[in-house]
Amino acid sequence: MAISLGVDTGGTYTDAVLIRDDEEVLARAKALTTRHDLAIGVGTAVRTVLETSGVDASDVAMASLSTTLATNALVEGQGGRVALIYVGFRAQDLDTQGLAEALGNDPVCVLSGGHNHDGSQAADLDETTLRRFLETHKTDVSSFAVAAQFATRNPEHEQRVVELVRNITGCPVSASYQLSAKLGGPKRALTAVLNARLIGMIDALIGRAEDELRLIGVDAPMLVVRGDGALMSSAQARQCPIETILSGPAASIVGARWLTGADHALVSDIGGTTTDVAMLKDGRPKIDPDGARVGAFRTMVEAVAMRTTGLGGDSEVHFVGEGLLGGVTLGPRRVVPVSLMAAEAPGVVLPALEAQMRNTTPGEFDGRFVRAVPGVHADGLAARDVDLLARIGGEVHPLGSVLRTRMELGALKRLVTRGLLQVSGLTPSDASHVLGHLNAWDAMAAGIACQLFGRRRTGAGEVLTKDPKQMAQMIVDQLTHQTGQALLQTALAEDGLDENFADHILLQKGLSGHKNALRINAGLAVPIVGLGASAATYYPAVGALTGTEMILPTDAGVANAIGAVVGRVTMRRSGTVTSPSEGRFRVHLDSGPEDFTAADPALERLETALRDAATAAATAAGALEIDIRVTRDIRTAQVEAREVFIEATLTVEAAGRPRVAVD
Repeated sequence: MAISLGVDTGGTYTDAVLIRDDEEVLARAKALTTRHDLAIGVGTAVRTVLETSGVDASDVAMASLSTTLATNALVEGQGGRVALIYVGFRAQDLDTQGLAEALGNDPVCVLSGGHNHDGSQAADLDETTLRRFLETHKTDVSSFAVAAQFATRNPEHEQRVVELVRNITGCPVSASYQLSAKLGGPKRALTAVLNARLIGMIDALIGRAEDELRLIGVDAPMLVVRGDGALMSSAQARQCPIETILSGPAASIVGARWLTGADHALVSDIGGTTTDVAMLKDGRPKIDPDGARVGAFRTMVEAVAMRTTGLGGDSEVHFVGEGLLGGVTLGPRRVVPVSLMAAEAPGVVLPALEAQMRNTTPGEFDGRFVRAVPGVHADGLAARDVDLLARIGGEVHPLGSVLRTRMELGALKRLVTRGLLQVSGLTPSDASHVLGHLNAWDAMAAGIACQLFGRRRTGAGEVLTKDPKQMAQMIVDQLTHQTGQALLQTALAEDGLDENFADHILLQKGLSGHKNALRINAGLAVPIVGLGASAATYYPAVGALTGTEMILPTDAGVANAIGAVVGRVTMRRSGTVTSPSEGRFRVHLDSGPEDFTAADPALERLETALRDAATAAATAAGALEIDIRVTRDIRTAQVEAREVFIEATLTVEAAGRPRVAVD
């Protein structure tokens, strides 16, 4: 009998499951995610699931982790400060693919160098400028990213930059050619920047989680779920954390298939921070051919075709004052629910809420609180940011009591983005407490927060609502609407239609079964598998809205943790053969280009190199009984009645079942 432990760290909850022989869920457990030290929540969930099942920690043969940490960090704009070394590109290239937006105010060094399409050197690498840049920033960033022009055709300059970064700064460095074999320099640079930004965060999570498991007595090897649903070793995840974006959602797709056996369905997974929607087709999750998209960023990471929306149980509620009636909208930022903050700091939150209720006019920051996150490095902060952080200290404060001027709103935003502060505010989780659907935290605080929010004035000069339950229902109805929009957008894109039609009045009328002079009917043609701890609360209404069957499996709340242990180890490696001139076939390898006089030996050389690399990576990830699959995409053209070789792309996939610990 083999016992596997699956753990998923979400934005609000950390889940743990024990599965026997990949067939039966023995036990499940939940614990609050402890964002200041995620290992605490991991340890609590694991201890609980072991106690519930009666399984001894030493009997666990495999442990696997899925996490929404990387996804949430990118959606919320969090992560460490990084520096980009941009080789062979123009400064204006930073404005493409969202690269400048991803960098923000982080430093950039644009250097001469790089290579041509055929792998030949375009210009010498400017090491003098590079060394000066590294000396300047070696202490004020957490990691570096490097992207060189046509590095996938010859990574020589990226490799040299990596060497110098490590020698001069000792900091981690992300090289774009190691993250993708595809062309598209700015997009590879974006992927490298995001990878660098996540390194410290994911490394801390994995390291602390492994330490906590050892402390509990689990000595089994730990694997991590990639964004395509496959498994990799914890060491590989630490080196390429960008591959864990959509890890949690990918695990949920694998878990949904295992729980329901569904072959063709939309899977919608609601967490604390995001809602993730994907298509399950022929029993397999679709892989996004253009790379994983998270929030505003399109990366080159191979991952499930997932639509990630900043919409969850802990999404911030915003007031919509336009129009006579007014209303609310949700997300994309996650905040700590007021009911949770009140449960953790009752001596601060409840008295402050009651004092705000006694005021005759609503305040801008009513129902909002702030606290610092301990243990996060606060390097590179502006003076105003340092002052605000020091003023907050280690206590929970009403937000209005710590902001002295409106100028400090910018400082607050920067500190939240860096993960140094947490803001608390009204959320759907609070609304669920008011409506009686949830009873985990402080329902009284949630009710007062709803009442405070409802005092805001609409365009007609009337209060939004005086009834806290009506306010709560308004929030839940908005969550239903925004979830339905995400599902409709996914379905429209799947059918090759403009996803903007999700907002079209005809489609909206069709969902409500409009019937007058004209009859309009619309709805989803496939069932929805609803996942997440709050799926049973919110999703029946979503099924009714979209006119389709809503499947809510028994273990929907721990599907991510289940998916973490029922997947396979899969490693893919890709490479290219080009023909720079007639009769010459160039293989582009990490060690540099190699030329051949015929296509077949060139293709064989590349396939051998890719087989070796994929097999080595799968073995390092803990795979056994490895199977190899090779895909060749060869492009040719007809020239003067002859078929001429243009380019070939080879992909080798090495897959196997994960190794388990044995006595």
